[in-house]
Amino acid sequence: MSGGAGLTGPVSWAKATARRRRRSVIVRCVLEVAASEEGEIPAIGTLNEGALHAQLKVWYQRPGDRIEQVVGGFVVDLVRGDLLVEIQTGGFAPLRRKLELLTRQHRVRLVAPLPLVRTIIRLSEEGEPLSARRSPRRGRVEDIFTRLVSIPSLLCHPHFELELLLTHQDELRVYRQGRAFRRRGWVVAGRRLVSVEQSIRIASPDQAARLLPPSLPELFDTAQLAEAAAIERRLAQQMAYCLRAMGVLHTTGRRGNAIVHRRTDAT
Repeated sequence: MSGGAGLTGPVSWAKATARRRRRSVIVRCVLEVAASEEGEIPAIGTLNEGALHAQLKVWYQRPGDRIEQVVGGFVVDLVRGDLLVEIQTGGFAPLRRKLELLTRQHRVRLVAPLPLVRTIIRLSEEGEPLSARRSPRRGRVEDIFTRLVSIPSLLCHPHFELELLLTHQDELRVYRQGRAFRRRGWVVAGRRLVSVEQSIRIASPDQAARLLPPSLPELFDTAQLAEAAAIERRLAQQMAYCLRAMGVLHTTGRRGNAIVHRRTDAT
């Protein structure tokens, strides 16, 4: 990524010991991290994203950063000088009002992890590992548009920027009869950070537009975008929606039932 996208190399979480630990130790580590945020060790079924969020906050922190500060009536994950850093492992919709108000007077960076690689670990009721396998689905940068649809126009604000962390994660699953039909009852209980492989910073609509594949024709619909980027049509539609909201794409008409798009800087 060129022109404003910051990159970092692989950085292992607890790299001195992570590869040597048994899976049971990994599970306890996740529960302990979540407990540090909640004050007590939660049940596996309520772990959710707490451990991943806590680990990312520790990974992201630098000397001098202040953690969990109240700014403008909101609790902010990290304050780094005049920069507010918010880490979000889930959807962006719950943060919309908070981000809109904070960016009026402060520089705000939203940090979002994307799982490039996931290792799926099945646990017993006692939290002991039963199996581990690599998920066949590999994530990619464009996945961020699934979440960005909640706040696409914020990237037009000069005080706002988005930082993507491309990660390797462990996904912990437990069996719950009658739930998660497609996964045959195995539900996601929590996620754990293994490593941060790369970071990409997007601070403007023009930088977001660089995620468009260069092979796109001047006029294109979302089917062509999906094919050129090798992504699903639904994700291509979300990508086009976000870029239109940012003003870097505009519609030029229809081709059958499909909306035709064009880059605003295209000649």
